[in-house]
Amino acid sequence: MDRILVRGGHPLNGDIHISGAKNAALPLMVATLLTDESLELANIPHLVDISQMAKLLAQFGVELNINGNPKAGSEDGRLLTLTTRNVTSTEAPYDIVRKMRASFLVFGPLLARAGQARVSLPGGCAIGARPVDLHLKALEAMGAEIVLEEGYVSAKAPYGLTGARVAFPFVSVGATENALMAASLARGETVLENVAREPEISDLAECLIAMGAQIEGHGTSTIHVQGQDRLHAAHHRVLPDRIETGTYAMAPAMAGGSVFLKGARVDLIGALLPVLRQAGIHVEETEDGLFVSDKGGRHKAVDIETEPYPGFPTDLQAQFMALMSTAIGTSHIKEVIFENRFMHVPELTRMGADITVDGQMAHVKGVDHLKGAQVMATDLRASVSLVLAAMAAEGETVVNRVYHLDRGFERIEEKLGACGASIERIKE
Repeated sequence: MDRILVRGGHPLNGDIHISGAKNAALPLMVATLLTDESLELANIPHLVDISQMAKLLAQFGVELNINGNPKAGSEDGRLLTLTTRNVTSTEAPYDIVRKMRASFLVFGPLLARAGQARVSLPGGCAIGARPVDLHLKALEAMGAEIVLEEGYVSAKAPYGLTGARVAFPFVSVGATENALMAASLARGETVLENVAREPEISDLAECLIAMGAQIEGHGTSTIHVQGQDRLHAAHHRVLPDRIETGTYAMAPAMAGGSVFLKGARVDLIGALLPVLRQAGIHVEETEDGLFVSDKGGRHKAVDIETEPYPGFPTDLQAQFMALMSTAIGTSHIKEVIFENRFMHVPELTRMGADITVDGQMAHVKGVDHLKGAQVMATDLRASVSLVLAAMAAEGETVVNRVYHLDRGFERIEEKLGACGASIERIKE
């Protein structure tokens, strides 16, 4: 199993190209199930989760062709062409679905296109229950007959899905995406209320519109979908990854130096920028990216609370905690999205961080410096928080179980290494 070795004390200087968003690319790939024509997706990142989704889609008869193999510093993401002339299977097996929660997004499109689906209950990072009941209730409202059996969800809609009014009791990104795709082929109008407003959902909606769907209201809390008999071929470019943007914006704040984030969209990380500035980090917006500079050292403690978009992202909470671990004063970080998303705390404390957890709240008392140590990644975002902490620490840090890291960060050692970080992958 690969490990990442980081030697602290090396400032960053240079450009980092922001990759296409994993959380946008995965549902966009699934959208191919809605049409028998080809869907072209540009700016696809090279990640383990993308490969897993490609493997799952091939299970259903999807033909995939990929062009481009970007190196560090390249602005050209890969072009993925997906064609589903016929759905040859409607079962998503446990061995594939257990590795990635986003696999459950195939449920709605399979049901809408083929009239049936059998999908294993999902896996992914162990950061909370994250049940799929909202997905199922939305599809039941559209006429699906659903049964849970032996770890699988089976559904039938032999006469197709019918438009319905679906009011989600709480915001769910995955349930919104599943319902949105299914509604695109349902008969009549579907109204989705209290939906997630993440940019990745708007990106999916724009792709579906390019495929012939009629969708209004994406980016707001209510989406209206007029179902179509069929969708057609389209070309769509995946939006830049806002979590990668936010992560690399904090990197020079930890290690010192100046970094230009090429292709970053500032509008996607609006909740982060004022927090960074409040901490004392220089952030400058440009037409083609984001410039971040810092002398390193200690910053001001800042309190945050994670919220659904457009609030502070839960996917940046671990990285921000690493930043606050050396701040002047005590910061209070409240996590309200996932109940188990403080698993990185013991690993940061191994590096000398002073953090106590009380339920949903973490109290981070800044220390003068961190020290290198052997640490273990517990989930995708926690893994990159340890890399950030390691760049600011004295001595060497070895991050173990980096397969989590490879699920969501494209060529991280190349991108940071090209800017001066002392970081390398140790192959096992």
